[in-house]
Amino acid sequence: MSAAVVPARRLRGGAWRRFLRDREGMSGLVVLVLFGLVAIFASLLADPAGLEVTKADGPLAAPPSGAYPLGTDHAGRSLLTMVIHGSQVTLLVGLAATVISMVLGTLIGITSGHFSGMLGGGLNRLTEWFLVIPYLPLAIVLATVFPPDVPKLIAVIIVIGVTSWSGTARLVRAQTMAIEARPYLERARALGGGHWHQMTRHVLPNVMPLVLANTTLTVSLAIIAETTLSFLGLGDPLRVSWGRILDEAYSQAAIDRGAWWWILFPGIAVVLVVRAFNMCGRALERILDPRLEGKP
Repeated sequence: MSAAVVPARRLRGGAWRRFLRDREGMSGLVVLVLFGLVAIFASLLADPAGLEVTKADGPLAAPPSGAYPLGTDHAGRSLLTMVIHGSQVTLLVGLAATVISMVLGTLIGITSGHFSGMLGGGLNRLTEWFLVIPYLPLAIVLATVFPPDVPKLIAVIIVIGVTSWSGTARLVRAQTMAIEARPYLERARALGGGHWHQMTRHVLPNVMPLVLANTTLTVSLAIIAETTLSFLGLGDPLRVSWGRILDEAYSQAAIDRGAWWWILFPGIAVVLVVRAFNMCGRALERILDPRLEGKP
């Protein structure tokens, strides 16, 4: 059996059945499904009008009660409504930025691992440059200098995506170089297979399990990045996200007011989603990498 087709087969029904038997992975998946349903049906679960300050009619900075299960903010808006609708922006930014990061990381990683000389070396130096540059300051600088005519939400997605691909590229490059030394790649080259054929038909299927497992971990990092940028006031001011809720809580001195609920509940939402993605990622690593099977 050709080694090139093994990873593709491991991604089929057998891998899914093993995932269903993985308690950690299934626990994370259940949490993600619940938050996904909340984001999809946010308008049905909570009236979007409750996000407008002018239409808020609740008590100011009130603790959790029967009428407001998660309490209210300084304007009298229900924190439950804000957390529900904030899940849409936070998950959208996390998933969209991860797609950009994975595409860039996979493309650059395979190319730098496949080609030698100036092209491969140059891409490797670029990857190392992004790895050594502090991630958060770079993201803050890019978010600050982004053209003002670009929607802020799109800008945040692009900034997170283009600053978080280097780790994936490094992993993919190492895997690509290991695959390049296998006999079937030598046979493909001897039979006249070009670079595109080798990279797409032999290398890409072998690195996809690694990319898939790393994707779930990257989503959690992208969500943390969005929360951080929004907390620093660099997010979309017209949309509610969990990071923006925390930013408003900080700017309105929620700690000094004793409004613990204003910080606790959006913080818990971030922690749960990030932890759930990490749990799914760890499960996928164990399933797709035979060397990790049976390890906790």
